Amino acid sequence: MFIKKFLYKITDPRKHHEYKINLAIERKKKWYKLNFQDKISNIQKRINKQKEISFLHSGHLGDVIDSLAVIKELSKTHKCSLYIEANKTINVKYNKHPGGKVFLNKKMASMLLPLLEKQNFIDQVNLYESQEVDIDLNLFKELAMNLGLGSVRWYSHVTGIYADLSKPYLISEPHKTIKNKIVIMRTNRRNNYLINYRFLNKYNDLLFIGLLDEYNILKKEVPNIEFYDCKDFLELAEIIKSCKFFLGNLCFGYSVAEALKVPRLLECVSEYSAMHPSGQNAYEFYFQEHFEKWFEHLYNL
Repeated sequence: MFIKKFLYKITDPRKHHEYKINLAIERKKKWYKLNFQDKISNIQKRINKQKEISFLHSGHLGDVIDSLAVIKELSKTHKCSLYIEANKTINVKYNKHPGGKVFLNKKMASMLLPLLEKQNFIDQVNLYESQEVDIDLNLFKELAMNLGLGSVRWYSHVTGIYADLSKPYLISEPHKTIKNKIVIMRTNRRNNYLINYRFLNKYNDLLFIGLLDEYNILKKEVPNIEFYDCKDFLELAEIIKSCKFFLGNLCFGYSVAEALKVPRLLECVSEYSAMHPSGQNAYEFYFQEHFEKWFEHLYNL
């Protein structure tokens, strides 16, 4: 094999290039067959044969919300349970991840459970404590997928189940007191360096619901923005459900807004585009001109 590759390299560059491509394809096929073919086949068999399906998810927070579209679709024909695993170690470096070195710490998981328990298409929600599960929703991370396909779609590729992503897949009542705000969440990760938020100073009713240090950073650009500390993620969803519209980058809050299908505006970065707005009154932007244009459009709805 090495001699063949070497001869192509020195005698025929085109064949050498084709040989490398075909060799990479064969390696990927072998890798998939050895590590994943049985897992994917078993998931399909369980969906086809069982009336009750249990799922496991270990975070990130937004990833858990994104998986609900597939679970809701499956709930039309199956009784669905969901287990949330806390303290699973992140095996790549994340800048200022709210969970530290884990996807979901115990506090984050406990704040998430009240929201998941409100979803009437999930029969049972619990923390994972080595229970037997049918479908590990974390499998997409091992499959080396193109994450730019869209985070909601990752779970369709694992299960073979597709939902109508223009329709809501998260349930929340409106907040009892906080209503009609422009709700903002912007994490310290995945910021678009081509844009700024300073023009928001001419607007009222701006409410930030992320972390306090993230709020303090944005407040330097937008002094008139207010901060609210949600008691849990059920309350966060209620505030987003009641908003005039939601603005954020690729973060947990945007996943909630996308799942609820409230009017929303997504700050994109070209380096990592894993969320694609779907449905009415949903827009995204890379450039300042479009940011200000679509913000004003949603403000005037």
